[in-house]
Amino acid sequence: MIEKALFDLMQYIDKQNLCGYDPYDALNSRLLNILSFNVRELKIVYTQGLKRMPWNIRKIIGIKAGINPKGMGILASAYLRLFLIKKEDSFLDKVIYCLNWLKDNYSNGYSGYCWGYNFDWQSRGFFLSQGTPTIVNTAYISNAFLDAYDFYNDREFLDIARSSCNFIIKDLNKTNDDNESICFSYTPTDQAQVYNASLLGACLLARVYSYTGEHELLDIANSAINFVITHQNADGSWYYGNTSFQKWIDGYHTGFILESLYDFIKFSGRSDLSNPLNHGLEFYKKNLFTEEKIPKFRSDKLYPIDIHCCASAIITFSKLRDIQSENLHLANEIAKLTIQNMQDDKGYFYFQKYRLFINKIPYMRWSQVWMLNALSILLLSEPRHE
Repeated sequence: MIEKALFDLMQYIDKQNLCGYDPYDALNSRLLNILSFNVRELKIVYTQGLKRMPWNIRKIIGIKAGINPKGMGILASAYLRLFLIKKEDSFLDKVIYCLNWLKDNYSNGYSGYCWGYNFDWQSRGFFLSQGTPTIVNTAYISNAFLDAYDFYNDREFLDIARSSCNFIIKDLNKTNDDNESICFSYTPTDQAQVYNASLLGACLLARVYSYTGEHELLDIANSAINFVITHQNADGSWYYGNTSFQKWIDGYHTGFILESLYDFIKFSGRSDLSNPLNHGLEFYKKNLFTEEKIPKFRSDKLYPIDIHCCASAIITFSKLRDIQSENLHLANEIAKLTIQNMQDDKGYFYFQKYRLFINKIPYMRWSQVWMLNALSILLLSEPRHE
């Protein structure tokens, strides 16, 4: 069932030529840009309004489907896993295509390779113009190059990821905590303290260290890890960020933190991180799923059931399968529930399920790419593929 769902999804992605819409691409509309009058509040209204609308009016208001850099990085890693599962060379062709595209479409003018989004984005915290590099995009994409390095042993792939470390260290702003720990900003233009984002950057530094042996990278990564650990709540959870309007706890960002801690232990050897990881995992299981194992949107609310939460849960439990024996079973159960309730006959996955209706818009990066990523990780985690 899971394998069929994955390959139906892959065929859908292929038919779209890797192009698609994004929940946050409202400001790609020239009309909405003009009508925003460069007012922050109006940009937020248009972005959030279009995201919540169950009808896709993007063509009507002049938004074109595009290729998302972060999506291309995640696809490269997923296609490499599919090769390891199926041993079909066509998947390797897809890997190289995605990586070559990323080499040609990075953000210029920074200390190393880095990537942003293919749309302007206004959040409550800051505004990002198209192409402004983020720590999240850069981390995911650089990890795709490292996955390729593991497979091909081509030094160019490692050099690109090492270059991205320069972007993280030199171009991002850093918040210093009282205990000399640091938090990386989301982009070079803000001072945001977003825990999962800083952790992704730290994990990339640690992974590159595991190849190059550069202790400077690991020292900086440890400082960023320590910041996130000191901001873990007493119940094991983490808020999204450190400002007053970021005090929520959601499923997919919690999953990202748990995965990054797990990976960081592997790359750095820091066994002391096992306690916060296990404490966080306990909170995650008890508070971010229903009794039926449906992923909740936030710790205090179920709806909307978001495909990103579903994908993240599958990935988290698949990766953490050796911590608790039941985790791989949970990943399979969540995958089956998601396929049964959120996958269309055409192969793509729906965006969000509400109590009374389903938003079926087939967003590429947010929905399709993440589910391909999740299902490929799950299948490769099965004992017959390990």
